[in-house]
Amino acid sequence: MTNSFTKEKIKWSSLFSFLLILFLAGCSEHVRTDIDTTNSGTIHISVDESFKPVIDSQIQVFEAIYPKAKIIADYKPEAECFKDLMKDSTRMIIVTRGLSENEEKYYKDTFGFNMRYDKLANDAIAVIVNNDDPDSLLTMEKIRGILSGTTADKELAVFDGLTETSAIRFAIDSILKGQPFDAKKVFAENGSLGVIKYVEEHKNVLGFVGVSWIGNPEDTTQLSFLKRVKIAAIKCNKCEDDAYVKPYQANIELRRYPMVRGLYYILKENYSGLGSGFVNFMQYERGQLIFKRAYLWPAKMNFMVRPATLN
Repeated sequence: MTNSFTKEKIKWSSLFSFLLILFLAGCSEHVRTDIDTTNSGTIHISVDESFKPVIDSQIQVFEAIYPKAKIIADYKPEAECFKDLMKDSTRMIIVTRGLSENEEKYYKDTFGFNMRYDKLANDAIAVIVNNDDPDSLLTMEKIRGILSGTTADKELAVFDGLTETSAIRFAIDSILKGQPFDAKKVFAENGSLGVIKYVEEHKNVLGFVGVSWIGNPEDTTQLSFLKRVKIAAIKCNKCEDDAYVKPYQANIELRRYPMVRGLYYILKENYSGLGSGFVNFMQYERGQLIFKRAYLWPAKMNFMVRPATLN
């Protein structure tokens, strides 16, 4: 009888242990080591094409630090990035805005959890002109007139697309205030590289690209671009003097430059996976310094703008 009792006790003890393991596993819904971790695994992200140079740098450094991690970035127009959020294969997008209240509710209803999003850096739209164009000083009024066709200026405007890019959305929302383009004045090339190439080869054209493509004089590729085109200076409407400013870091931070926008992540992840690890990397010191070296203005670290006098 004692032996039977012992066997029964062992049976119930084993059953209890098994149920305890199942319970603990159920409570550990935020740990998905079977798929990826914060520093290992493979994920796909979709990125606004205008951020390609700086996000390439972020991924290169992150993967060098965490060799078991692989982040596959697909660069495309901003609207296409938002469409990718509905795909199971896309873990995160990097774009120029966060989510509206309606979008937050829609995604929560769709996926059953809140999407995380936040600003990582401040960026700007740079205007480039041909090296042989005599005038590289512009006002927002002149830019608005060229885009809307309400001015007699002969310049044209070229963008990295006509319907779904972040530069086009910025131009319609922030420059034209919802008014339409003049189809005779505005046209598109294939991506930011296409815009740079077209402006290099044609005079009297304003090219609109993200400053990530053209604003870093320490990058050898961008330095070659700066030899092929000029960055226009735009009149600062909030400055006391009649200053014309370029999209340099201090002008972005102080909003002296008129065409500033944000760089945001939107993360579709309800556990601590590789998407969270990459976001944390970009939010903290190393990632923020990469944005700074790319001549964007970091949004998460405090950098000071100090006045200087040139002799």
